[in-house]
Amino acid sequence: MTRRTFLCGLTLGTMAAPLAVEAQPAAKAARIGILDPGIPHLFTAFRQALRDLGYVEGQNVVFDVRSASGRLDTIPTLARDLVRSNPDLIVSASSLPLQSLKRETTTIPIVAAAIGDAVGAGLVVSLPRPGGNLTGLSFLNTELSGKRLEVLLEALPGLRRVAMLNDPTTSQLDVAATASAARQLLHVQLRRFDVRNVEEFERTFLAARRGGAEAIDVLASAFLNANRKQIVDLAARNRLPAIYESREYAEAGGLLTYGQDLTDLFRRAAVYVDKILKGAKPADLPVEQPTKFELVINLKTAKALGLTIPQTLLVRADQVIE
Repeated sequence: MTRRTFLCGLTLGTMAAPLAVEAQPAAKAARIGILDPGIPHLFTAFRQALRDLGYVEGQNVVFDVRSASGRLDTIPTLARDLVRSNPDLIVSASSLPLQSLKRETTTIPIVAAAIGDAVGAGLVVSLPRPGGNLTGLSFLNTELSGKRLEVLLEALPGLRRVAMLNDPTTSQLDVAATASAARQLLHVQLRRFDVRNVEEFERTFLAARRGGAEAIDVLASAFLNANRKQIVDLAARNRLPAIYESREYAEAGGLLTYGQDLTDLFRRAAVYVDKILKGAKPADLPVEQPTKFELVINLKTAKALGLTIPQTLLVRADQVIE
């Protein structure tokens, strides 16, 4: 080989190298389906956590969102439609959306950002080894339900009659735990009101007040959370003190909230998504439980209701809204 031939070949090889790199196809963006029962603020936290992990919308990830906007009756159809679009992975929360998705697919990975009783709902075999195509975060509402009633009683000494607002599509273990706590407190009378659609809220509060309810215990539910502003407004209009599952209610004007930090759960769901997109199988990823709990008190609402919250409760609060 002559020197001229060698240099010519070297030049051509150098010129061809960038062309070869440019010709490589761009990496396929991950398609993540979201079935939102109507809690977009929590899915915003999930998407922010994904960004923190390096997933940039429009570059390496795209979202396919279906929102029920707080209406339970639309969820099965939305779940079917989302599965048919065949995303790489689906994220949702609460019993009805997750059960609807599980009925539609046994192959697409599903991440539960929050579910009350994953085993009882038939979504996983066990928390350590979920099996199947679903894993994620399971919160402790059953364990917290009794404590929530105790907090309500501490805030309202002498409380006798409590109306329990319940979403019957969720795990009913919360109902049993709350009823058990009421029996142990001896003098508390508990009456359950099941609510299946937004049209029932107003007459339910009216029935509770006419039935002698002195306060409301709103059980954990994505459906109820999605309609929290209406519920909080009705509690105020009917002058019924109420306790709820998470800080979102207190920020909307609710009197008391005690429970897990839902925003933290949705952020942690992003870690599951990252692991699955990198090759992990949902069946092998243990279902985790919450690590952050908080008591929030809205003193502005207490004042509007003419209530004085005991100092013993105020000093334990993680946040007091004034």
